Amino acid sequence: MSFSVFLTEAAQQDIQRLFDFVIERELSRASGRLEAAEEALEAIAAGLKRLERFPHTCRKADGDLALRELVISHGATGYVALFEITEPATVIVAAIRHQREDDYPST
Repeated sequence: MSFSVFLTEAAQQDIQRLFDFVIERELSRASGRLEAAEEALEAIAAGLKRLERFPHTCRKADGDLALRELVISHGATGYVALFEITEPATVIVAAIRHQREDDYPST
């Protein structure tokens, strides 16, 4: 079964925020790599692509039966996408954060 994956406006803004953060971080380093921001986007895109086939394999989020979390590995850390599986065969990504962030932004 194949699922359609949609990002909320908040999730799209999260991706932009994460991209901007990596750019700023790399610009502040003497040996910064601007490619790191593009690599982060590629990791997130690849992770979200997995939701098209395997959303049910992701962990449930904080006891909420409707919400799940996709862990997206990238380097020593990575990202976490909060999403909901809806019918028919639709995945709605509500938020994306870096694994070291405290929590998801309010939705």
